[in-house]
Amino acid sequence: MSRPSPLARWYAEHGRHDLAWRATRDRWAVLVSEVMLAQTQVPRVLAAWPEFMATFPDVATAADAGPGALIAAWGRLGYPRRARRLWEAAVVVREHGWPDDYTTLPGVGRYTAGALAAQADERADAIGVDVNITRVVQRLAGRTLSTRDSEAAAVAAAPGIAGRDRLLALMDLGATVCRPRDPDCGACPLRRGCATRGALDGEQGRRQAPYRGSMRERRGTVLARLRSEPRGVPARDLDAAALESLTSDGLACVARGRVTLPRA
Repeated sequence: MSRPSPLARWYAEHGRHDLAWRATRDRWAVLVSEVMLAQTQVPRVLAAWPEFMATFPDVATAADAGPGALIAAWGRLGYPRRARRLWEAAVVVREHGWPDDYTTLPGVGRYTAGALAAQADERADAIGVDVNITRVVQRLAGRTLSTRDSEAAAVAAAPGIAGRDRLLALMDLGATVCRPRDPDCGACPLRRGCATRGALDGEQGRRQAPYRGSMRERRGTVLARLRSEPRGVPARDLDAAALESLTSDGLACVARGRVTLPRA
C-alpha cells in the first residue's frame, strides 16, 4: 500500500473540513456554495449559506420561488446577478434535469462546472482552477499558465489524489499557505518541487475598485430598499442610473411607475 502524498497528508491535517457546505454532496447545495464563493470571502458565505439553503433546500423550491425571492435572500453578499443566475439554473434543472455538461447551466463557467463535478459527482478526472489554485500551480511552474495548462498542472501537482480531495486540497493550500501576500513556504507540502518559493515575478493581485460611491454601492442601496419594501417603491424615489442598471440585469422590475424585485 503506497503512502499518501505530502499534499494528501497536509490536507488531511490542515484542510478546511469544517466548512458547512463540505458536509454535503448534493449538487444544488454545492452549486450554491460555489456561486456564493466566486466573488465573496469565506466568512461572509459561512454566515449566509446555511440560511439560504434552509430557505431554498432544493432546485424545485428555488425555481418555484421566483428570482425576486432569491435576490432578496442574497442580501448584501454582493454581485446579485449571481442570485438571478442561480434561479435560472434551478429552472433549467427542474425542467430538464441536471445536464452532463454543467457549463450549459446559466451562470456556470468552466471552474464552477469542474468544482461541481469533483465535489458532488466525485469524478476522478474533474478539476477546476480558481484564483487560489491558479496561484499555486503558477508558482510551482515559475511562469504564467493558460487555464488548460493550469488544469493539467493541478492534476500533476497532486499525485495520488483525485476528484474532490484534489480540488479542495489545492484550494485550501492556496487560501491558507500559498497566500497572495506573505506565503508560508516553510509549511507548504509542495515546496520541494516549487520553482518560485514565494510570489511569482511580476505577479499582480487583482484589486477591486473602491466600493464607496461606486455604481455597485448605488445598486446595492436600491436593492436594499426593494428588499425592505416588497410591495414596491416609486421609481421617482430611486437612483435613476442604478435602477436602469438593475433592470437591464433582470434584478428589478418597473411597472406603472413602481419598482419591485423581479417575479420571473
